[in-house]
Amino acid sequence: MGDARLLAPEKSISWGHAQPRGGLAAAVALAAALAGALIFMALPGTARAAGREPKAAQAPSGNVTRGKKLFTSYGCYECHGRAAQGGTGPMLGPHPIPFSALLSYVRHPAGNMPPFTAKVASDQDLADIFAFLSSLPEPPKLKDIPLLRERTAKQ
Repeated sequence: MGDARLLAPEKSISWGHAQPRGGLAAAVALAAALAGALIFMALPGTARAAGREPKAAQAPSGNVTRGKKLFTSYGCYECHGRAAQGGTGPMLGPHPIPFSALLSYVRHPAGNMPPFTAKVASDQDLADIFAFLSSLPEPPKLKDIPLLRERTAKQ
């Protein structure tokens, strides 16, 4: 017997309107977010397009513990997942975009993300969130996940 949630996608309330969870709308939103991230990373002049990762020194120092609390209290997890792994919003960690790009995007976002002005989230708040995102561990390799290892061994 299957999971009933797969048959009838739930609705989640976020920012004053209902958004479907799962289904075609989620797939389209995810595809758009991924396309935007790929385009951003390929822009000339960005550190990633030049083949080098941004230096941590470019971001102001932040508090990882406070950043994790802010990530939750500002509702970032609702779209980006509790571990910033992505959901209806793009994956943010463990290697976030450069701090200056994060700051610019959070202040003037595209798509469904609401803007967070300096009155709502200070630059220090965003530095703390950036520190949290930068501290996230790498996800496990597929070969290190027992359930996946069992499934591929049976095939």
